[in-house]
Amino acid sequence: MTALKVLAFGAGVVIIAFTLLSAIRSTILPRAVNNRLGRLSIRVVLAGTHLWTGRSPSYESRDRVMAMFGPMVLLVMLLSWLVLIIGAYILIFLARGTGSVTKALELSGSSIFTLGTVPAHGLVNDLLSYSEAGIGLLLVTLLITYLPSIYSAFSRRENGVALLRVRAGTPPSAAAMLIRYHRIEGAGERLRGVWQTWESWFNDIEESHTSFPILAYFRSPQPTESWITAAGVVLDTASMWQAAVEHPTDPNVQLCIRAGFQALQRIADSLEIPYDDDPAPTDPITISRDEWDESVEEMAGAGVPIRDDRDDAWRAWKGWRVNYDTVLLDVARRVEAPPVPWVSDRSPLGHSPARKLHRARRVLSRGDSA
Repeated sequence: MTALKVLAFGAGVVIIAFTLLSAIRSTILPRAVNNRLGRLSIRVVLAGTHLWTGRSPSYESRDRVMAMFGPMVLLVMLLSWLVLIIGAYILIFLARGTGSVTKALELSGSSIFTLGTVPAHGLVNDLLSYSEAGIGLLLVTLLITYLPSIYSAFSRRENGVALLRVRAGTPPSAAAMLIRYHRIEGAGERLRGVWQTWESWFNDIEESHTSFPILAYFRSPQPTESWITAAGVVLDTASMWQAAVEHPTDPNVQLCIRAGFQALQRIADSLEIPYDDDPAPTDPITISRDEWDESVEEMAGAGVPIRDDRDDAWRAWKGWRVNYDTVLLDVARRVEAPPVPWVSDRSPLGHSPARKLHRARRVLSRGDSA
């Protein structure tokens, strides 16, 4: 072989290895890993959906397009795997002296789709043709076996989202959820079970949505519901219960909050969304004191026992909210969540120049103290 043929053969082998590794990481490996091809597929489809929807102010029109986002990414991933394998074997067949690029393309395409319309000629070329056919079948099989795992995790996630509808209203809110539980006898004991259930739910979505990042873009069956808005409302409800409502000490609520904001942070990592992982309790949040007071007054009017020191309650609630405030809003914005108060009805604070400057100052101060 000439040096150029050796280079073409080596490039083809590298592309095959890269493609197979990407497919394995996307479908089999049960952990969050850097999968460049998968992330590129998401970016390409995301750019296409943004071009399609433009700057339409209608959530309904954006939702109809985004509903196809998840399935489209899966198809783009499969197409990209097949194209890369076809291209890799074209290089290998050319290195083997097949002839023109057109002839190599015909042989590669015939092999990967197991058509057998173009003879390979020669034992080595036959073996290469068989290996390409096997890889093609393997990639399709991996995607098919990948779907039950995705939809199993999707079903578990959506079960929690549907349960929240009857507990927090539509659109859901922390005040509505606490008021409804207050009207039920033994609300405190019932809420203890709620926090345990949602702690498990947060742990489940952290595992599934970091292993399969595409799941974050799969939308709920109901256009007005979303996993990220459900997560935000539960976190706000738990934070409000912990900070502003008189109740017996319950460690389950704190565990639920911690499980929730840590799950959102890990999911943001898998979606390549930057955030401040160590915010100070005094950092600004996107919820104003007036909005919070209005919610507290609504609960007090319904008979929910609110703590006497409202200022201290506000500071305590703000100290919990700051842990998930910007990451919650950024994820909601990325997945085009339906408009829900305090979750997807405002711009993320993390994009403001003031927030970036504040983060930079904190980094510098940590470096000075070190």
